[in-house]
Amino acid sequence: MNLTHPFLDFDGDKLREECGVFGAINATDASAATALGLHALQHRGQEAVGIISFDGQEFYARRGLGHVAENFSGQDAIAELPGFMAAGHVRYSTTGGAGLRNVQPLYADLASGGFAVAHNGNISNAGALREDLVRRGAIFQSTSDTEVIIHLVATSRYPTTVDRLVDALRLLEGAYALVVMTPQGMIACRDPLGIRPLVMGRIGDATLFASESVAFDVVGAEFVREVEPGELIRVDFDGNMDSLHPFGSHAPRPCIFEHVYFSRPDSIFAGRSVYEARKAIGAELARECPVDADLVVPVPDSGVPAAIGYAQASGIPFELGIIRSHYVGRTFIQPSDGARHAGVKRKHNANRGLVEGKRIVLIDDSIVRGTTSLSIVEMMRDAGATEVHFRVASPPTAHSCFYGVDTPERSKLLAARMELEPMREFIKADSLAFVSIDGLYRAVGHEQRKRARPQFCDACFTGEYPTPLTDLSRREAREAQLTFPETERV
Repeated sequence: MNLTHPFLDFDGDKLREECGVFGAINATDASAATALGLHALQHRGQEAVGIISFDGQEFYARRGLGHVAENFSGQDAIAELPGFMAAGHVRYSTTGGAGLRNVQPLYADLASGGFAVAHNGNISNAGALREDLVRRGAIFQSTSDTEVIIHLVATSRYPTTVDRLVDALRLLEGAYALVVMTPQGMIACRDPLGIRPLVMGRIGDATLFASESVAFDVVGAEFVREVEPGELIRVDFDGNMDSLHPFGSHAPRPCIFEHVYFSRPDSIFAGRSVYEARKAIGAELARECPVDADLVVPVPDSGVPAAIGYAQASGIPFELGIIRSHYVGRTFIQPSDGARHAGVKRKHNANRGLVEGKRIVLIDDSIVRGTTSLSIVEMMRDAGATEVHFRVASPPTAHSCFYGVDTPERSKLLAARMELEPMREFIKADSLAFVSIDGLYRAVGHEQRKRARPQFCDACFTGEYPTPLTDLSRREAREAQLTFPETERV
C-alpha cells in the first residue's frame, strides 16, 4: 500500500517496507491473534495499525496511529472486535498520507455485502485507474491505491465476489499481497509475479495468512506454505479451502530485498531462512571484496547477520564496535542535516575501547542517501579507528521502487548520482565495495542471475522493472510537455 510521495526515514537512512498484513479465519480469538501477529510484523510499518473483525453478522473496525501495542494492548480494544474472522494491517508513513482515512484495512458496503481489504504492495497504474473511476462517478475517501481495488470490485458486473475480485485484479499493474474479508469468508491472493510476500499457516481449525512466517511463530501457529505467485486462496467458515490460479502461469519475481533487509531474520522467505541468506551474503562479500583489517563491525541491527558471515569467511574477528540504543524515539522528520546526524548519534554509539587503534570493516545492508553511512564512518574515526573500510551486503541501490517500498526519488539515491570512487569520498571511507548482483543471487541459492529472466525483482539495483509503470510513464510524459526548448538566439 503506497501513497503519492514517499519519503525516507531520515534517522535510519533506510529503504522501508511500507506494510504488513495478517488475517485469521475460524479462530476462537481472531482479533487477539491478529493483534499479536501484527506485533511480530511491526518492523514492516510503524505509523499506523488497523484491525477489522467479523462475527457472522457484522463487521467491526478499530484503527489508530502509532504502534500495535499503543492501540491493541488492552482487553477493551480486543473486546471491540468480536468474531471468528479478522484481518489487520501495519503501515509506514508517507507525505500526503497522514491521518486515519488511509489506515487499513479499508472497508466498504458493497451490493454483495461487507468487503474489507488489507493490502501490501503498490499498484503502479492506480493513478490511471483512479482517474477513469472518478470520471465514471466514483467518490474516493482516501488517497490510498488500495481503494482503487474496492471501486473496481464494486463496479465489476460478475455475479460472485471472487469473480469480481479477479476481474478487478486483472486490471492492476504492480505488486500486491491481499487479505480480503467478505460475509462468505476470507480470500488471500498474491500478484502474478509474487513480488510482495504472503504465507499461510494453521493453528487448530484456524487458517492464518501473514506477510512473514515469523508472525505464525509468535501466535503459536504452524507454517504451512507460501501463497504462490498469482494464487488466490478462498477459505469459508466451514474450513473448506479452494486454490485458484486465475492469471495464468508467470515466472515468479519475488522482491530480493526481503532477503537483504525487509524481512525479520527469523522468517522464511522464498523457501530460505532469511538469517542464513544474510550470512551467506556476508560470506560472498568477503570473497568478492577482501581487505586487511583487525575487526568486522556491523552497523546494527540490520548489518549483523551479514557481518557474521563476512567474519566467518574472512577469518577477521567479529565485534560489536557500534552499540545501538533501542530506546530512541522515532525522529522521522528532521529540519536539517545537523539534526539528522544528531539522530544517528543518539541511535548508534561507537564502542571506543574496542575500535581505538584498529582497522575496521563496517558491514551494512545498503546505502541509500549515504548520510547515515557518512555519520557512522566519522563516528568510527572519532573513536580512534585507524582505517574504516565500508562493505555493503547488497549491490548499489540506484533506482526507485514502485512496488510498495518507501524510497526517495532517484535523484536522491547516492548510487544514482555517483560512481563508486565518488561515493567512497562522500562517505569518507578508506575503501568502499558492494556485493555483486551475481554474488547476491548465489547467496540466496542460485548459481547466478539469469539475465533473460531474473529469478527475483531486483529493479532497485538493475533498473529492470518486471511490470509496466503506467503512472510513472504518464507523469514523465506530462513533465516532458512542460519542458520548453531553449529559445533560439537571433
